[in-house]
Amino acid sequence: MALHRSFFAAALLAVSFAVTPLANSQMSDKYQPNAESKKYPEGSAKERRARMAEIARNPAYTRTFDLSALPDYVPEGHPTGTLRICGNNYIGDSPLGGWWKDAFAKYQPGITIEYNLQTAADAIPCLYLGQADIGITHEPSFYDYLSYQRLKGYAPTGVTILTGSYDVVGWQNNMVIVVNKANPMTRITLPQLDGIFGAQRAGGWVKTTWRPELARGPEQNIRTWGQLGVTGPFASQTIDTYGYSLRYATALEFSDRVLKSSDKWNENLLAFANYTKPDGKTYLEADQIVDHVRDDPNGIGYVRFHPNFPTDVKILDLAETDAGPYVHYSMDALQNHTYPLWGGQSFWFDIPPGKKVDAKIREFVRFVLSRQGQELLEKDGKYLPLDAATVQEGLKTIQ
Repeated sequence: MALHRSFFAAALLAVSFAVTPLANSQMSDKYQPNAESKKYPEGSAKERRARMAEIARNPAYTRTFDLSALPDYVPEGHPTGTLRICGNNYIGDSPLGGWWKDAFAKYQPGITIEYNLQTAADAIPCLYLGQADIGITHEPSFYDYLSYQRLKGYAPTGVTILTGSYDVVGWQNNMVIVVNKANPMTRITLPQLDGIFGAQRAGGWVKTTWRPELARGPEQNIRTWGQLGVTGPFASQTIDTYGYSLRYATALEFSDRVLKSSDKWNENLLAFANYTKPDGKTYLEADQIVDHVRDDPNGIGYVRFHPNFPTDVKILDLAETDAGPYVHYSMDALQNHTYPLWGGQSFWFDIPPGKKVDAKIREFVRFVLSRQGQELLEKDGKYLPLDAATVQEGLKTIQ
């Protein structure tokens, strides 16, 4: 790999392409430990909350979306009791969780909401251990699903309640595909990404069910740029892949969306994780990925979009299939879910087979999915509100 990288770098210099490395990421300082966060154990919920406090308090965007197609919240009943909600700390760190709680109380004074929002990592365990009625998190991991299945005998039910952020780190900022500026590629499909980042597989997972029909052979591997239709000096060059540590939720999300939840990845993948440098600053995994793609003419990476995203790498337009449409990464394309790699957060809860959802859960889910609930999310200005189709899908789930 080093040989073809050095060969092509020389070729680029011969045609006056300049690759200028940056001294680390342009976004890191905003997320570095501060005086307050250093009072707490590194990586703890308290440390993260202190480090992200300023971002949590303030909106990152002030634009509005047309939410007129979303339903108004009209109670279908007035159940009483306590609704325990655990999971995603960013809902509670920002004003959003409090706004939802206060606004809902005006419609449903008989329901008391108790938040325990420490980390999305405990959302599903809280449910299967009986410590919460709703868990807030992204798609559960394999072992979250497996533990739930072992203890309950069925899977948790999920309803998407928001779209991940455009560029706010922590608030599930969404993924983009980046290549080196010199690369002639401008667009790519999810099957092509499977060919690039994936490998031969015997099957794939759907939650905890192994699906042999999701197998694919090595003939679908894409290892050179020429296999993507690129001509000229790039055509014979091996594609170098960059991404997140395979233990990270981002890698699992990419695998779920692109690789059929397979654990088989391209053999040359370089996977990165955060680490602390000798100067005490954290070198974020996203920065490492971008830095490598910037300096490698044959590089391609998946990375979460973030503030001050470098302009010296190229973001590819993305399509579900060859038929298109190819969608450019934008706030609008995320909010209306036309961008194929949009992600979100969900309410997860328990509905035993043959039973109906608890009335308290149903009413709070209906409120959050309503125009009133999504307007508060928009006002908070970090996550993005849902589109009407996703809201209707969620309402069908709880009915």
